[in-house]
Amino acid sequence: VRGALARLTAGRVNVLGPFEVPGFKPRHLRIYLPRDYTPERTWQALYLFDGQNVFGDEGAFSGGWYVHEAAEGLARTLRPVPVVIGIDHGAEERIHELNPYVLDGIAGRLPAFAAWITGTLQPALGAELHLADPPAGALIGGSSMGGLAALWTHIHHPEAFRGALAMSPSIWIDHQRLFDDLAEQPMPELSRIYLDAGAKEGRGSFLPLVASLAQELAARGWGRDQLLWRPDARGVHNEAAWRRRLPMALRFLMRRG
Repeated sequence: VRGALARLTAGRVNVLGPFEVPGFKPRHLRIYLPRDYTPERTWQALYLFDGQNVFGDEGAFSGGWYVHEAAEGLARTLRPVPVVIGIDHGAEERIHELNPYVLDGIAGRLPAFAAWITGTLQPALGAELHLADPPAGALIGGSSMGGLAALWTHIHHPEAFRGALAMSPSIWIDHQRLFDDLAEQPMPELSRIYLDAGAKEGRGSFLPLVASLAQELAARGWGRDQLLWRPDARGVHNEAAWRRRLPMALRFLMRRG
């Protein structure tokens, strides 16, 4: 990503790459610089899995998140507008690269993918785009498998990310192994987690499971200023639902203090 800043235009979604990722398919990054971006100051960063889905409609089955529009809306609430970095998924390899556990007898590859994000991508972009130092300057997020990946990455890399945006996270994976992970990992010193699910996902089974995760986080020390659990009575498992819930998620995660 060296020299990336010269190829980026503020106020629009810029597609860069493909970049080599050791052990994985090469992939593109989709980067949004806020409209008032200037290299003379430092910026918060929001990293998102499934970069194809989080901006416009072209890469998603049911439309994109339009995260860049939701991010710019933060300025109206006197919250900082972050640089948004969408990391494209690996198509047919997506499930396994976003899975930290075991699925269908196959070990997930998220630990290696997250190591590339935190060890290679984040330092390079931090220097190139004048991003605030992690963990205080960075969040990680996603939906479905990306939501699970965001939670795992935040918990296992608290030195890199101060919080996670987890929409409809696929925490059923590997007999709900994430719950054991929470018991084994210390609570990050800096942590703010947004968690949601829809009542119409998984024939009604999805929301109660994610609600139990919210209860577990609260029991393990996440207070009201560190955890926002948002059940959605009309929510289904698609980008349109996540797009609708995104502004509230960003307001919570980007709140000062």
